[in-house]
Amino acid sequence: MIFPSNLIPFLSFLSLFLIQFSSSSQVSISVTTKSIPKSGDPITIQWSGIDSPSKLDWLGIYSPANSSHQNFIGYFFLSSSPEWESGSGSITLPLINLRSDYQFRVFHWVDSEINPKKQDHDHNPLPGTRHLLAQSETVRFETGRGPEQVHLALTGMAGEMRVMFVTHDGSESSVKYGSTRNEMDRVVGTQVARYEREDMCDSPANQSIGWRDPGYIHDGVMIGLEEGRRYYYQVGSDSGGWSTIYSFVSQTGDSSETYGFLFGDMGTATPYSTFVRTQDESISTIKWINRDIEALGNKPAMISHIGDISYARGYSWLWDNFFNQIEPVASKVPYHVCIGNHEYDWLSQPWKPDWSYSVYGKDGGGECGVPYSLRFHMPGNSLEPTGTRAPATRNLYYSFDMGVVHFVYFSTETNFLSGSKQYEFLKNDLESVDRNRTPFIVVQGHRPMYTTSYETRDTPFRERLLAHLEPLFVKNKVTLAFWGHVHRYERFCPLNNFTCGISGVNESFPVHMVIGMAGQDWQPIWQPRPDHLTDPIFPQPVRSLFRGGVFGYVRLFGNKEKLTVSYVGNHDGEVHDVVEILASGQVFNGGHVTSESGELNLNSNSTFTWYVKVASLLVLGAFLGYVLGFVSRLRKDGALGTKWTPVKSDDA
Repeated sequence: MIFPSNLIPFLSFLSLFLIQFSSSSQVSISVTTKSIPKSGDPITIQWSGIDSPSKLDWLGIYSPANSSHQNFIGYFFLSSSPEWESGSGSITLPLINLRSDYQFRVFHWVDSEINPKKQDHDHNPLPGTRHLLAQSETVRFETGRGPEQVHLALTGMAGEMRVMFVTHDGSESSVKYGSTRNEMDRVVGTQVARYEREDMCDSPANQSIGWRDPGYIHDGVMIGLEEGRRYYYQVGSDSGGWSTIYSFVSQTGDSSETYGFLFGDMGTATPYSTFVRTQDESISTIKWINRDIEALGNKPAMISHIGDISYARGYSWLWDNFFNQIEPVASKVPYHVCIGNHEYDWLSQPWKPDWSYSVYGKDGGGECGVPYSLRFHMPGNSLEPTGTRAPATRNLYYSFDMGVVHFVYFSTETNFLSGSKQYEFLKNDLESVDRNRTPFIVVQGHRPMYTTSYETRDTPFRERLLAHLEPLFVKNKVTLAFWGHVHRYERFCPLNNFTCGISGVNESFPVHMVIGMAGQDWQPIWQPRPDHLTDPIFPQPVRSLFRGGVFGYVRLFGNKEKLTVSYVGNHDGEVHDVVEILASGQVFNGGHVTSESGELNLNSNSTFTWYVKVASLLVLGAFLGYVLGFVSRLRKDGALGTKWTPVKSDDA
């Protein structure tokens, strides 16, 4: 039978529809529950009845449930289930509360339908949505369970602790707190903030594929706290429900000790594939830090995350994943941040000088700093207008004292050149530090001033950082400068203009450390050989004392005598490197120190926490043979002036 030519497209569509309908009518999908109690609780999705399954058949995760097919938040290939070739299988995953319902859909997809132009962040093809086989019932989170995404921060004022959290409707909420679980008799209210899709500056953040309702962000401050005391608290309301009970230890004004956990570039993990690469190593980072916080007992501590926070890059639900993931630690100790390129970077950002064309791009995924600015509230009031309807970018530069350390945070994404507001803040802040009260200054920014990784794109930026800010750091005797952005660990000798200084009381240059190894798994090569650009220099340059490729974080312990920083690896939770800096300016390098006279001095008088003692023993034991074999060489070099040499590289 011959059909008119104008009917052929219709008949082709009808044929495809009938095939798909026939197939989908045989496929079933079910869920183990339609009501989830709280974020992180698991659900199992089961399917059956797929004829001739393809290895590319996949399960799409949708929230809200009425999202169009291409606007999934994540996906699994059915072949990840062991029995997939039978046409049946199941997948279990934890769900994060996005303040909306969920649905799961099964699609058929084959090799011939791969579109090479539609790829995820890892250059893998995004699955096609032409052939829907089945979709599940709607799944919802239970109401009345209270707020989520609880995290603390210092306010910069004595006797205070800030707490932030998220609700679905913005109704009036409070913070109850007290000295015991049964006596949380003090109550403070919260301020509420929110951002909208129109506040995003570019895609995917302002498109349906990336935008999701962020909820309402609550901000309350617990006041009148006694120093060094454990407090219990709970957030929420009678109508919306109350959170679980959390606790923290308040800060002490004149403490002789400081405990901190620092890292950059951590991100978050998701139990599914999505449009961008997520950071599975971040799970281990949080696990080991939680161990260390528990070991501290009733000592106050803090966490410092120096840029590239969630790596959401315009996909809103990744912020929800991130805050759910850090809540076990961020609800116990203040969680402090500074801005990175993946929070802010966008094509029309207000400050983008001519020299920065290779530096600042679109790494922020169109967020233009808005989620970062509203989801955190750091001390101080630094801000820069966005030039759009979006609220000003906040949390750019600030400082506070904690125990024996003066912590300074600044933005590498906004103007830091001489004469800028940020430069003036840094100058005035560093010049006003009371070194009798806080003998150590720790400065933190995202993009590093020093690195031996092959980061040529940021060269114009580093040149300005060295020209404008390094003189401030040196003049004001900054103790340590921490940086992220490079997803490795690297520790330098005390530096000024690429020159190692003498470790002593008369000349104290900052020790620079790159600590962007907390989760992001893209690793640059080290600085290459001039004649072989694919081969890194080894041994590393003299200024680089330790380079590590192991994911992890650093632990900081300070007292009036010295500051100890330990690099902890995620694969074993053990210490891989230690540096110790005396208040006088002497620098212990991996457990030993060479003074200006050339004498090798071992420090046995400082007060250590349990983990610093263990770390010191591990490092001393590992280097015992090195010290015994080269002590005479160290004495000789010391007599001529301290000679800094690379001590170890810990790549993995």
